[in-house]
Amino acid sequence: MTTKILNPYLVRQLLIFSNKTLQRSLCTATSAEGQTQKLERIADELLDFSKLERHDYKILYALKLGLNKYGAANSGLISGSAAEGGGSATQEAKAEKTAFDIKLEKFDAASKIKIIKEVRTFTDLGLKEAKDLVEKVPVVLKKGVTKEEANPIMEKLKELGATVVLE
Repeated sequence: MTTKILNPYLVRQLLIFSNKTLQRSLCTATSAEGQTQKLERIADELLDFSKLERHDYKILYALKLGLNKYGAANSGLISGSAAEGGGSATQEAKAEKTAFDIKLEKFDAASKIKIIKEVRTFTDLGLKEAKDLVEKVPVVLKKGVTKEEANPIMEKLKELGATVVLE
């Protein structure tokens, strides 16, 4: 048999409101009787929660509202025009990207040695490290390079028979 330990504050509130009607009028003016009953049912269900269930409910409710522990994150409560403006800002940020990663996706087995030698030229890796890196396909060969630096490297690797992507 389990017993629930009720929060003293909630018990007092329950005792205050149990014999009286609601002291404050609710904001739901349309079909007030049905809305009031719905809200009372929800309140009764919340009162029946255990402490752990209340904690889980609080977290779930915050997530549904789009909140994190530092405030509003990507809240669904913002207006549509503000959401559209945010979307265009992210598109501009993608268009203005200056740092790229060179990713080796696959290569011809016959040109493996040539690709390892080429990887050694633009990275400061030894023979074993370059070989291990190339064998981990798909792998990022170099991070944070400009497009001007990446193009000659990509062209050389493509000439050797590798499939290279700029991310």
